[in-house]
Amino acid sequence: MQRRTFLSMAAGACALAAVPASVLAEDFRKSKPTVWTAKTVDDALKAMYGTTATVAEGVTVVAPDVASNGGAVPVDVKSDIAAKSVMIVQNVNPESAVIVYDLNEYSIIDFSIKIKMKASGTITAVVQGNDGKLYSGSKTLDVALGGCEG
Repeated sequence: MQRRTFLSMAAGACALAAVPASVLAEDFRKSKPTVWTAKTVDDALKAMYGTTATVAEGVTVVAPDVASNGGAVPVDVKSDIAAKSVMIVQNVNPESAVIVYDLNEYSIIDFSIKIKMKASGTITAVVQGNDGKLYSGSKTLDVALGGCEG
């Protein structure tokens, strides 16, 4: 093999390896726009997954018992379930959906995010397992006076 041919093939392979995973992920804002305008948790789940039936096991949501700043509530979500996606919703803001992660077979569910909450309420993480079932975990918390402006 000639040196130039080898170098061009190697450069092409490196370029493919450098493609970020987000380019390959599904854009749920385009494919499921009603998820992002749903006013209730049940409506958001129905728009995303077609059902609201979840099994309350296998998903851990960690957040403070009292959030001093509703504008930046730290939330951790963990699960060992082999999954297709993870959705985080809350029940106090005008739109319930917070985020949806599209996963692949190598994904590890161990996410840390900060969300806004205008008042005290419940944060729920829903994991869509590879088996098609929805698993959930939730955390209820109080937001100190001031909500998102706190």
